[in-house]
Amino acid sequence: MDDLAEFADLALDAARAAGATYADCRVVERRTQLLSVKNARVGDLNEAEELGIGIRVFTGGALGFAATHDLSAAAIRRTAARAAAIARASALCPPAHPSFADEPPAVASWATTFAIDPFRIPLSEKIDHLLRVDAAIHSVKGITSGEATLNLLRETKLFVSTAGARIRQERTHTGAGCKAGAFRDGELQERSYPAAFGGQFQARGWELVEELRMAEHAPRLAEEAVALLSAPPCPAGETDLLLESSQVALQVHESVGHPIELDRVLGSEANFAGTSFLAPGDIGSLRYGSEAMNIVADATPAHGPSIASFAFDDEGVAAQRNEIVRAGRFAGFMTSRETAAAVGAARSNGCMRAESWARIPLIRMTNVSLLPGTWRFDDLVGDTQDGIYMSTVRSWSIDDRRLDFQFGPEIAWEIKGGKRGRMFKNPTYGGITPVFWGKLDAVCGPADWTLWGIPNCGKGQPGQTIGVGHGAAPARWRKVRVGAAGR
Repeated sequence: MDDLAEFADLALDAARAAGATYADCRVVERRTQLLSVKNARVGDLNEAEELGIGIRVFTGGALGFAATHDLSAAAIRRTAARAAAIARASALCPPAHPSFADEPPAVASWATTFAIDPFRIPLSEKIDHLLRVDAAIHSVKGITSGEATLNLLRETKLFVSTAGARIRQERTHTGAGCKAGAFRDGELQERSYPAAFGGQFQARGWELVEELRMAEHAPRLAEEAVALLSAPPCPAGETDLLLESSQVALQVHESVGHPIELDRVLGSEANFAGTSFLAPGDIGSLRYGSEAMNIVADATPAHGPSIASFAFDDEGVAAQRNEIVRAGRFAGFMTSRETAAAVGAARSNGCMRAESWARIPLIRMTNVSLLPGTWRFDDLVGDTQDGIYMSTVRSWSIDDRRLDFQFGPEIAWEIKGGKRGRMFKNPTYGGITPVFWGKLDAVCGPADWTLWGIPNCGKGQPGQTIGVGHGAAPARWRKVRVGAAGR
């Protein structure tokens, strides 16, 4: 299929020779580029390339995994033998999930699409673009810091298995964003665009950077950061709460995405990432939220150009769209070939991914999205008589069962009589997951819906950081506890 195939075929032959009843491997070639400009100077200029192979072996009713960047024939054979030895050692203890769901082997090739190859844009042009954004931030009086960033990824992955799967996938991801900071009298306020923690990330090319028009948005961003220094703290109490779409995406990520990972539910992540308040028997019976709550986990490229979309996961399972919450009622988990039987499924729903060739696949969020409703944002504000509108992730805290949470957005505005009024700083809101989602009463429609990319979701031991996606639109919750950080 390509020049990676010789490494993959050698790995499978070695795994068979080591006694594997099943084996698969991923050969991954990866290129990344990170650029940032901070306060009129280049802050980061990092480019890296890597190539390696991860081998998974199933024997004796257990899995073993090993990986190497040494692609010599001898090293690949040693790595396959090590994976088999780990599987045999694991089989000495009763396996937690003794079944391994069948999957029809696929032979396929898939790649993300883009209009402008971001790796072909000259480095000087990229830096100039970020410098213009930084200059626009600093054009506002009172600004003390500015930053603009660009993140690029290109990855080619070949997955093969002893069952006959042979899948080649190529991904190109682009991320860009900017941030303005204002510091005075020991207080720092920041505003981010188009979202916090690096901005927006999608499976697209340089066209995404152009469409974001960061230099145009930067002055408004900076003015808000300065204004926050003089704004009053968000008042404490119970009120109607409107959240901007990237903040809704974080809410979905923390209080829906993580608790529906079935390995957490079964205890595999309890020592590090935590567990879940959900149980296998909750499918079809648990009231997760109000009837306005409809959530899917959709890895298919048809869902949008997300950094969490793919054709096949890292077990060779085809991407799928699965209902998670239907009209407020819990409908299903994200599973793997090991765990599918724990919820009565004959097949994995395709959520296994690894950070790199050097890491074993884990159940990871794909595009866990709140489906759009019917409201327009202006109409939603106009329909709110007494509330708070909060925007853009600043901080978050949630317990390890994903129940009790408190989040702190960057900025808030008062809503009175259907109109947006005073600005508030340091806003927070909190709740208990199913109680909070039960207060959801309105979700904006497709015109206000955005598929956000979050590049830094962490999980596993050793830790893995991976990109996930969340589609979200502005939404309203009734009678939520709000307040101000630091009070």
